[in-house]
Amino acid sequence: MRQPQPQTLLQLERALHEEWDNIPQQVVQRLIGSMRRRCQAVILSRGHHTRYGACNLFLSPHTLNLLALNPRVRQTARVVPSSVTKVEKKHWKRNQDKGCLSCESGPLYKNFGDIKHTTLSERGALKEAARCLKCADAPCQKSCPTQLDIKHFISCIANKNYYGAAKAIFSDNPLGLTCGMVCPTSDLCVGGCNLAAAEEGPINIGGLQQFATEVFKDMRVSQVRDPNMPPLESLPESYRSPVALLGCGPASISCATFLARLGYSNITVFEKKSYTGGLR
Repeated sequence: MRQPQPQTLLQLERALHEEWDNIPQQVVQRLIGSMRRRCQAVILSRGHHTRYGACNLFLSPHTLNLLALNPRVRQTARVVPSSVTKVEKKHWKRNQDKGCLSCESGPLYKNFGDIKHTTLSERGALKEAARCLKCADAPCQKSCPTQLDIKHFISCIANKNYYGAAKAIFSDNPLGLTCGMVCPTSDLCVGGCNLAAAEEGPINIGGLQQFATEVFKDMRVSQVRDPNMPPLESLPESYRSPVALLGCGPASISCATFLARLGYSNITVFEKKSYTGGLR
């Protein structure tokens, strides 16, 4: 009759001590492997903050590091101090001890040759823009933090008016090209698209925005001040007062751009890092 396998670490340890000479080495290794897999499954399913924490003796350091992330979904709210949150956030960030300055001496420094500069070709952009319903309430625009006139610039792309599309984008968002690349559109404008339930899915708004701004960049059109604005000489003296912006991130860059468009001429952006942009 087959002997039942030990179900707990205590039973396994007791069996090994009492009948060590009678148990073949292969059986011992098989029992230990079985217990290790069972412990891993229990801990991963119930979390490492359980009474099965003793099973950590059989887990590898890599598995323990994964368990330290605490992947369990909490069903109740909890209050966590900011200091604790900053420490726990490092568990989710790879190479958190490395910054932008550590790559300046490498062979890939400022090498963007392998980057695909746009997600859509002209044919793909025209096809994607033609799918837009031009909704009256435009839920995509309401979901955009910059309140970009998405319906208008998509209509410009559909009519091959790429300059007009880029003008609509940069008028509301000076960082339109960057947002077209990295903005989480699935949670914002694309998430509110009424075509989300369609067979082809929602409109690729980020791809269209990136396409329009990339085409405009290739046009090499110089930026000029709106001729409808009053001349700089007629502006009050306050427009020449010094303006300081702290941190050269997206907010400061956008603010400096809008101030310059209004006629402010003495703008300085302070950044403690050796690089600008504010994103890592």
